[in-house]
Amino acid sequence: MRVIELAHERVAFAGKLLADMGADVILVEPPGGAAERHHPPFLNDAPGPDRSLWWWHYHTSKRSVEIDLGAPAGRERLLALIDQADVLIEAEPTRRLADLGLDWPDLATRRPTLIHAALTPFGRGNPASDLPATDLTLMAGGGPVWSCGYDDHSLPPVRGLGDQAANTGCHYAVMSILTALLARMTTGRGQFIDVSIHAALNVTTEGGSYQWLVNGTTVQRQTGRHASIVPTGPTQVQCADGRYVNTGVPPRIPAEFAALNEWLNALGLADQLPEAVFLEMGATWQGPFDLSLIGKDDTVTAVFGAGREALKLIARSISAYDFFMGCQRAGLATGIIYAPEEAFEDPHFRARGFDVPVFHPELDRYIRYPGAPWRMPASPWRIARRAPTLGEHEHELFGPEDS
Repeated sequence: MRVIELAHERVAFAGKLLADMGADVILVEPPGGAAERHHPPFLNDAPGPDRSLWWWHYHTSKRSVEIDLGAPAGRERLLALIDQADVLIEAEPTRRLADLGLDWPDLATRRPTLIHAALTPFGRGNPASDLPATDLTLMAGGGPVWSCGYDDHSLPPVRGLGDQAANTGCHYAVMSILTALLARMTTGRGQFIDVSIHAALNVTTEGGSYQWLVNGTTVQRQTGRHASIVPTGPTQVQCADGRYVNTGVPPRIPAEFAALNEWLNALGLADQLPEAVFLEMGATWQGPFDLSLIGKDDTVTAVFGAGREALKLIARSISAYDFFMGCQRAGLATGIIYAPEEAFEDPHFRARGFDVPVFHPELDRYIRYPGAPWRMPASPWRIARRAPTLGEHEHELFGPEDS
């Protein structure tokens, strides 16, 4: 499958997802290169068009050509690529491609099987899409930021880093492209995909949008746990080694209470838990543990609370990783809050091959990259090559006379 990507920071992740899954993604850059080549941070803090770590991450496995779409010859070069393409992805201003004679109606006439995906802040038909927009304004306006932050609501919401607005839009774009490819197998025709990043974010707010639309209620931010219309118990605990963990959901079935009680006794901590008797009650509980009775039934509330307090006590007494492994053995969901560089060293991630060495011939060295969050044996993911230098593949795609 061949994909043409018109270089723009808002579609870079869509191209990466497709390229690392095996698509031949051709990155079309303007004269002088895409502006994103100059996104910090840089290798060894030394700026340069081929030294941006942002660029390296988002453009793995792609090929690059340099094309001036403002020139007739440049447009002909793009059309030559599209004549052999399955997909076009772009994030151009809403009228630019139409003004150049390169928009969907023109391309569909020339290449009826083409799938054309356009990502804009508010959709192709909304004039606001051509107004200035940033990751911050899109995340705030779309809704996810409202759910991110702390129990103390005198503090402002928190925007997660990592271009999450564009990345969310790219996920929806890729899902739509894959669906359109399946449809093309039946109809033999491509289609236009209009992705609104704002809309993609608005339906990616967990329960935030749903609660408002259905009940007219507003979820509230909570430290280290899901936003909720009613407060839930704290789950974030600092372990003995200074790292934090999220203890997740406490025990809910007798076997989990029994495993937690056994772990508590093995560590010699049972005497430090005033609620230990309720933990033992949970281990011998008859029938299902009805979470809806928490706060209404004193015994259920006490038993559930004992499980949470036992987890907190254990977490404060041992290292974060020992706590994580102990919870795994007990069948309890929990997670360590890692710094990015710590995640690379986690034995679980390493066992799954998340740490991927990618060779950079211009540096004559391997660089560690984050791998895929999934493993699909029938269609394996891999980084085929490092991000391209500007126009690196002109000769391959156009030949010596035209490169």
